[in-house]
Amino acid sequence: MEKIPTFETERLILREVRYEDIPSYEKYFIDYEVISHLSAAVPWPYPQNGVRQFLDEMIYPHQGVDQWLWGIFEKKNPQELIGTVHLWRQGRPEHRGFWLGKPFWGKGYMTEAVGPVMDYAFNELGFEKLVFANARGNQKSRRVKEKTGARLIGVKPTKFVSPEYTESEVWELTKSEWLARQSS
Repeated sequence: MEKIPTFETERLILREVRYEDIPSYEKYFIDYEVISHLSAAVPWPYPQNGVRQFLDEMIYPHQGVDQWLWGIFEKKNPQELIGTVHLWRQGRPEHRGFWLGKPFWGKGYMTEAVGPVMDYAFNELGFEKLVFANARGNQKSRRVKEKTGARLIGVKPTKFVSPEYTESEVWELTKSEWLARQSS
């Protein structure tokens, strides 16, 4: 497994996800209200040992090569993973995805967490633009894009875990837009 950088923000620590994080990953991720906003590629009901299988098959072989997965931890409780930020070299169309445990919604944590990941993508990994997507109607995810300066570029049909969602909003943020926003 390739090592990825650890980031600290005012309230958070972002670091690689380890096996010892699986219990808290499961605690906050395996919740229909969290998973319902994600792509239909995420199974529901979520399988037993699904997090470990995801890490072993989808993350660790590619970590630091063409994708990066950071666990999100509160500084005041650095042993408990409360969410993740995932970055992919190849867009699907998106380059970044995330989830956050329900008890932590509405605190601005995700906007805080994605900042150093975008800095890393643009300044260290050489991305010239990042594409993001969210379920149309997922206002919390939409707000993260708006707060970080992304532009809505389209809507397309998409399947999600929740059948309530049938379309995704597609957003774009260029390196020059991000750097200009950071310097102002």
